[in-house]
Amino acid sequence: MEITNDGRHDFDFIFGQWHVLNRKLRDPLDADCDEWVEFGARAVAEPILGGLSHVDRIWAEAPPGGTAFEGYTLRQFDPAARTWRIWWASTRQPGHLDPPVEGAWSGGQGVFECDDVLGGMPTRVRFTWTHDQPDQARWEQAFSVDGGVTWRTNWVMELTRAA
Repeated sequence: MEITNDGRHDFDFIFGQWHVLNRKLRDPLDADCDEWVEFGARAVAEPILGGLSHVDRIWAEAPPGGTAFEGYTLRQFDPAARTWRIWWASTRQPGHLDPPVEGAWSGGQGVFECDDVLGGMPTRVRFTWTHDQPDQARWEQAFSVDGGVTWRTNWVMELTRAA
């Protein structure tokens, strides 16, 4: 069987079950907020559509002062563009699907970005994935309100494979 090395397998590490430690700014839209909250979660990811797409579900415990939520990620690989697109939805915003971040992996890191409007302000959104250990991965979300000149990380997830 021929293995295609065009990027379609870059997220294969995510398949399976994970324990997730979340560290998130309490208010990611407040430039003055420096209060981080931590909470646990569990996640499950599996391939669909012949491996060119993945679904990922996460069940998060209630952050301090917040409520528990369920999230859903759809990742799709475009072989012609060699690009991944990632959509996110959660019970925190029923009926809303975020615009997809787009990007690719290079040197063990995946960087995916899009433009959105958050809190009424045009915002550049960046997801950064790193995976350099077989049973660990890291995801970060950052926002830029100046067109990508400066970035502020507001959410970090440390994933450890569940047994």
